[in-house]
Amino acid sequence: MDVVGDSPSPAVRRRDLLGLPVLALGAVAGPRPAARADGADPSPTPGGPSGEGAESPEEVPVTPPEDLMREHGVLKRVLLVYREGMRRIGRGEPVPSRELHEGARIIREFIEQYHEENEEKHVFPRLRQAGRLTGTVDTLRLQHQRGRVLTARILKATGPAGAPGARARRRLVADMAAFIRMYEPHEAREDTVVFPAFRDLLPPRELLELSEVFEEDEHRRFGPNGFADMVNRVADIEKNLGIYDLARFTPRV
Repeated sequence: MDVVGDSPSPAVRRRDLLGLPVLALGAVAGPRPAARADGADPSPTPGGPSGEGAESPEEVPVTPPEDLMREHGVLKRVLLVYREGMRRIGRGEPVPSRELHEGARIIREFIEQYHEENEEKHVFPRLRQAGRLTGTVDTLRLQHQRGRVLTARILKATGPAGAPGARARRRLVADMAAFIRMYEPHEAREDTVVFPAFRDLLPPRELLELSEVFEEDEHRRFGPNGFADMVNRVADIEKNLGIYDLARFTPRV
């Protein structure tokens, strides 16, 4: 499995950092340990090879913008699943309904009902309150609504009763294409404009408090390894479709 190294018990918890001065936050900041190729958690565990109960002192919490951006990575990978489904349908191959349905479920559960809810609850109101990017925020909210309509149709078309005929297959392709066309610029604009602007508005202490809120919400909804488990779900779909190997996307030149 392609597991991300996201330890459920970081050495420096978000709440522990709240009492540190701003300069100290910069001193302890450092990258999360990289994920191992075999899917094992690279962070030391109690009784592990790094010593009894040893934990990396450099492990720090994920900030809200980073959290949202890595969740976009899950979304991007489901868009690749949709593209593969469209490719197969376009070639007259059987619809990979099970894989497309699971991808749409991840969109529904992790993106629409969690990621987008956090944006609408925490990010968009703060930007609007500051008079920043208000037109962009309105467009992003509308796109969330339209995306949920498309996801509902994709779930229905790929469900047990949705064995599509020619017309339904064309509609399914059109819905996946519309979803991809909207969400590629949607997430790109958020990553490069919206999230940086949001981060600039939050003082360090508030940023860390919100990090704790995000972490607790993720664990409550998806368990202590929520993000890693979601990545693994996407990886399983990719393996079933034969698109997991990153090297296959390298062009010949």
